[in-house]
Amino acid sequence: MASIKQRPDGAWRARYRDAAGKEHARHFKRKRDAQRWLDEVAASVVTGQYVDPSAGKITWSRFVDEWIDRQAWAPGTIEGVRTAVDSVPWVDAPLLSVRPSDVQGWLTRELRRGLAPSTMTTRLNHVRAAFRAAVADKVIPNAPTVGVKAPRMPRRESAMKILTSQQVHDALEASGAFRPFVEVCVFAGLRLGEAAGLQLGDVNFLSRSIRVARQVQGSTLRTAELVPPKYGSARTVFVPDALIESLAAHVAREGIRLPDEQLFLTPLGRLWQRNNAGEEWRRVRKATGLGDEVTLHTLRHTYASNLIASGCDVVTVQRALGHQSPSITLNVYSHLWPSAEDKTRVAAGAFMAEVMSGGRPQPGAHSIK
Repeated sequence: MASIKQRPDGAWRARYRDAAGKEHARHFKRKRDAQRWLDEVAASVVTGQYVDPSAGKITWSRFVDEWIDRQAWAPGTIEGVRTAVDSVPWVDAPLLSVRPSDVQGWLTRELRRGLAPSTMTTRLNHVRAAFRAAVADKVIPNAPTVGVKAPRMPRRESAMKILTSQQVHDALEASGAFRPFVEVCVFAGLRLGEAAGLQLGDVNFLSRSIRVARQVQGSTLRTAELVPPKYGSARTVFVPDALIESLAAHVAREGIRLPDEQLFLTPLGRLWQRNNAGEEWRRVRKATGLGDEVTLHTLRHTYASNLIASGCDVVTVQRALGHQSPSITLNVYSHLWPSAEDKTRVAAGAFMAEVMSGGRPQPGAHSIK
């Protein structure tokens, strides 16, 4: 039900009742403006896009609290989303008041403050998801994140750091008691949390393999806990004899006997997690002169690069790293595989050498896999 009436002061009052019987009204100087508003409301109702004007008055902080509570997310995911949604400057503002320029301004300020483009891209994705949920719930008519561009990411090949053999050697020499932890990261490609979650029963000393069956999630002593690995990351990694020998010596040295005992613990007997393992790695990094961009995850990149350099195909690398699909592996490491130009040049060169030698195959002619 809708109507337009002129008030004694000359203004035109347009009103309507929504499906819940709640009345909404606005005043206009001209009757045709009042009619246009009612027509727009009617059109939104017919198309299913109607939004209660008062719904958008809910603050960002209250909406995201309710939104996060409805999700069946792992604690680590909740932590990441919470960090993102709490970093915006409109925390106490109504959802309906946030404009695209506010979102773009937030991105720009955070980048100038020194946050990495990859970090801000992740945060923007979380904020976008919250606004999309608000639109889906008819809290706001449109998301202010539509059209906002994520920060430009550096080319993956220039952004990814790979350690040399000498750098890995120096890091291991400087690691001290932390060395076995570093070794499973660089020689088995385990993520920080996966290495921290290893138990004695996960190491098969006869088959020379490591089973990734859990990870440590959380970045503080209070929040750290053992949980299943990332979806699709449970796997068995086949590792070199030297790593198995090193782990056997570590087990004997630490007196680890039971299958469910943690393989690695801090000197105080606590779980390694993002903060304390990161702090220990920063000590190693400082002792060896490695740059701030070299993190424990760099060891995983180094492991992957050596698999690729040794001729491993994408599926082999995917399974070793615990990626959900080969496309993820290619997205991260495609620049490390020989290019089509490399393969063409080698193949043609091998054929030419064979022809020039009178048809005799040349040794090492097909070295690129």
